[in-house]
Amino acid sequence: MNPLISAASVIAVGLAVGLASIGPGVGQGTAVGQAVEGIARQAEAEGKIRDTLLLSLAFMEALTIYGLRILKTIRNSEELREGALDQLEKARARLRKVETEADQFRVNGYSEIEREKLNLINSTYKTLEQLENYKNETIHFEQQRAINQDRQRVFQQALQGALGTLNSCLNNELHLRTISTNIGMFGTVKEITD
Repeated sequence: MNPLISAASVIAVGLAVGLASIGPGVGQGTAVGQAVEGIARQAEAEGKIRDTLLLSLAFMEALTIYGLRILKTIRNSEELREGALDQLEKARARLRKVETEADQFRVNGYSEIEREKLNLINSTYKTLEQLENYKNETIHFEQQRAINQDRQRVFQQALQGALGTLNSCLNNELHLRTISTNIGMFGTVKEITD
């Protein structure tokens, strides 16, 4: 509710209760004056007039008390309404704060997700790079091993060929030398014997 309208309604109720309080007072004075005139004109109706006067005075007093209670209730209602408005404003402020925090958490969460995603991509890239390096090293190692095995095979075959050649050469040479030595020894023996 608009505060201006609220203030105007409180003022209007205050005036109404005030006038309601003044009205019975004026009414009481008028009623008493009329009662006195009535008793003066008709002395025999004095009891009825007095009873009616007392009832009307009691009714006017009850209206005044009732009006004051209404005013007090309205004031209490206004205070309660103001308290409720304050609580509502505080609740709205808390809601705005929570919404702001939620937005901040959401933004931070998205940022954290993006960071984690980038970290995962970088980690995966590094792992793939390491695997590629290991693969290349393994291929290089296997190639070197195959080359070394081929070299060993070729060297072994060359050695076997050379050994075979040496064996055949040494046998022939050894054979010729043996023959030559034997001939030489035979010649020496012949000279000694001659």
